[in-house]
Amino acid sequence: MKDIFSRTSLLIGEDNLNKLKNKKVALFGIGGVGSYVAEALARCGIGRFMIVDSDKVDVTNINRQIIALFSTIGKDKVQVSKDRILDINPDAEVDPICSFVNSENIDSFKFEEFDYIVDAIDTVTSKLLIIEKAKKMNIPIISCMGTGGKINPSMLTVTDIKKTHTCPLAKVMRRELKNRGITNLKVVFSPEEAVKSQGVIPSISFVPSTAGLLIASEVVKDLIEN
Repeated sequence: MKDIFSRTSLLIGEDNLNKLKNKKVALFGIGGVGSYVAEALARCGIGRFMIVDSDKVDVTNINRQIIALFSTIGKDKVQVSKDRILDINPDAEVDPICSFVNSENIDSFKFEEFDYIVDAIDTVTSKLLIIEKAKKMNIPIISCMGTGGKINPSMLTVTDIKKTHTCPLAKVMRRELKNRGITNLKVVFSPEEAVKSQGVIPSISFVPSTAGLLIASEVVKDLIEN
């Protein structure tokens, strides 16, 4: 019988589809990258989500975030994302948390419930807190490096943090992770030189979205294989 995941089932098999339906993914950051991760994972049949972001949709988000529309401006991103996921798959479970991750609240997130963690946020301190906790609890995690100021989506790749270069965010993360004794981390990064700018980082629709889709593909692949 046809359903919303009938084409997916033909590709990955019914057993793997059922596996995805029983997995819980934690998504930290629901912006240009994260919103596309959530979109793709929802359309792949992931059954349970926790989404964390403290921002509201702004008009400047419309150029690159799939949840950003004139109808959603001013709304909490996590609530907009939840509504969108449930509009794709009414059977999904979505826990939206409108919060900024910091040292005071990191332990309030129930990491033990997660089958996979996606780090799609920009703040280095928050990224490090999430990664440290995931590594300590041996939970699979993938982290996105910088996508702003870049225009060639074909240069995005999945690799280990130690193999990154050029990207300023990746450089900081390599140093800080090394200081914390973390030597490996799956990341999506681009070696493309970013456009120099003062203040606001420039962006375009097809680079962060491509990064988000790459991340989603890795999450699905790893959850199926393990």
